[in-house]
Amino acid sequence: MNYYTDHPEIAFHLNNPLMKRIVDLKERDYADKDTYADAPVNFEDAIENYKRLLDITGDVAANIIEPNSEAVDLEGPHLVDGRMQYASKTYENLDATRKAGLWGISMPRRFGGLNVPNTVFSMLSEVISAADAGFQNVWSLQSCIDTLYEFGSKEQQEKYIPRISKGETMSMDLTEPDAGSDLQRVMLKATQDADGTWRLNGVKRFITNGDSDIHLVLARSEEGTRDGRGLSMFIYDKNDGGVTVRHIENKLGIHGSPTCELVFKNAKAELCGERRLGLIKYVMSLMNGARLGIAAQSVGVEQEAYNEALAYAKEREQFGKKIITFPAVYDMLSRMKAKLDAGRSLLYQTARYVDIYKALEDISRDRKLTPDERKEMKKYSRLADAFTPMAKGMNSEYANQNAYDAISVHGGSGFIMEYKSQRLYRDARIFSIYEGTTQLQVVAAVRYITNGTYLNIIKEMAQEEVGDDMKALKTRVEKLIPLYEEAVNKVKEDGNQDEHDFLARRLYDMTADIIMSLLIIRDANEAPELFAKSANVYVRAAEEEVTGHAAYVKAFNASDLDAFRAEETEETEA
Repeated sequence: MNYYTDHPEIAFHLNNPLMKRIVDLKERDYADKDTYADAPVNFEDAIENYKRLLDITGDVAANIIEPNSEAVDLEGPHLVDGRMQYASKTYENLDATRKAGLWGISMPRRFGGLNVPNTVFSMLSEVISAADAGFQNVWSLQSCIDTLYEFGSKEQQEKYIPRISKGETMSMDLTEPDAGSDLQRVMLKATQDADGTWRLNGVKRFITNGDSDIHLVLARSEEGTRDGRGLSMFIYDKNDGGVTVRHIENKLGIHGSPTCELVFKNAKAELCGERRLGLIKYVMSLMNGARLGIAAQSVGVEQEAYNEALAYAKEREQFGKKIITFPAVYDMLSRMKAKLDAGRSLLYQTARYVDIYKALEDISRDRKLTPDERKEMKKYSRLADAFTPMAKGMNSEYANQNAYDAISVHGGSGFIMEYKSQRLYRDARIFSIYEGTTQLQVVAAVRYITNGTYLNIIKEMAQEEVGDDMKALKTRVEKLIPLYEEAVNKVKEDGNQDEHDFLARRLYDMTADIIMSLLIIRDANEAPELFAKSANVYVRAAEEEVTGHAAYVKAFNASDLDAFRAEETEETEA
C-alpha cells in the first residue's frame, strides 16, 4: 500500500498550469542548483522531486502511521510531572518522519528545509491525515515556522528554523479559558525585565500539541489595553523552562493529538516581529495557514472514509447480493466520492493561490517587485483570502458527512469500535470547529459574496471552454448562476443585517456548490477517467442544493426571523 500512489487523483493536481509559475517563483529561477545537491535544475526536475517526496510520505503513512493509528487512539497522551508524553506509537511516527526527512518542508534550503510549495505540503498533509488525522496535527504544526520565517528577525530564523528542519515540534498558543474565538480577550501577560527580557505569565487552554519544543504565543504586551491592539506575538523555547502542562483534555477524537492547558510562570520569551501586531497581523497569517491545513486534513479523512465504505460495500452481502449493488448504497458512495473529488479540487486551487502570493511576498523581502509582480501578488492574495474560508469550511463539513456515511454503509458494524469508521467519525468532528468554526468561515467569506467577488470568479470560470462530453453538464451549472445572483441581490436589497446574517450560510453553500461544480468539470475535462463520474454526481447534488436555497432565500422576509427567535426570546424573558 501507498497512500499517495494508490490515489492518482492527488498527482493530477501537480499538472495544473499554475504549477509552473509557482515552482519558478519558489525556486527563484533555480538559483539553488549550484549550491545544494538536492535542488532542482528546472521545473520538470522539481516536479519529479515532489513526486518522490510524496511517494516516500505515502509509504510511511500506509506502512507505519496507519498501522499505529489504532494503538495511538486507544492509548493517547499522558501527563507525567507537568509534562506531556505522547502515546508510545506516536514516538515511532515521529521517528519515521524524521528519518524520512519530512520536516522543514516549506523552509529554504539554507535552513535545512526542502523549499516545497504549499500545494505540495497540502498533499503531504492529506496523505498523512488519511493514515491518522491526530498525528497529522502534530506533524503539520511545523508550518507555524512559516510565520516565524516571515516576521521573525534574521537571528531568530537562524536559531529556530534549522531545529524544525531536524524534526522539533511546534505549537501556536492562542486561546485561553475566556478567549476562544474572540482572541481580542487574550490576557496572558507579557512584561519586560530591567534588562529587556520578556516574561510570560498566565494560562493558555485548548493548545494543540501544547508541550511542543517551540511555541508561538499570543500575549498582552501593552498594559492597560483590553483589545487586539495590545497583543503581540512571542517565541517560547521549551528548553528555557517556565511552562508546565496542567491538564490534557480527554477528547472525543484525534486522540494522538494532545490538547493541553498550559501554565506560564515567568517564562522567558522573545518578541516575534513588532509589538501590538500579534493579533492584527501575525495571528491572521497563522490562522490562514492553519485553515488550509485543516482543509487538507479534512480531505485525507474524506478519502479514508470513502475507502473504508467502498471496501465494506464490496464485501458485505445481504439478501444474496453485495450491498454495493443496492441503489441506496451506491448513491451514498457516489456522493462521498464526488464530495471528495470536488473538495480536493477546491483545496488545491486555494493552495495554488496561496503559493503565488506567498512566493512573491518572499521575493519582495530581497528586492523590489516589478509593477506586474505587485499586481500579480495583489490578485492572488485576494483570491487566497476569498478561497481559504471556503476550502476549510466546505471540506471540514464534507469530512464529517463522509465519515457519517461510512458508518451508515457499515450498518451496525460501523457502530462497533473494532471498525475504523467510528474513529474517522470521531476524528472528523473537530474539523468544523477548530481554527474557526464553519460559522466563522461563513463570516470570513460573506463579504466576498456581497461585494460580487465570487460572482465575478464564477462568471469568469463559466467562460472556460470544455469538450463535448462536459458541455451538457456545464450548461446545467450555468443555469444556476442567475439563481445565485438573484439570491445575493435579494439579501443585499432587503438591507436587514439580521436577515443577512441568518441567510449567509445558504449563500455560502450556494457559492461553494457552483465553484466546486465548475472546478470538478474542469478536472473531468482534463482527466475524464478520474473525474467524469464525480462531475456528474456533484453537479446534480449542486442543482438540488442551489435550487432549494434559492427558493428559500427568495421567499424569506425579515419578519420570518421572529419565528426563529420566539423560543429563545421567551426563555430569555423568563
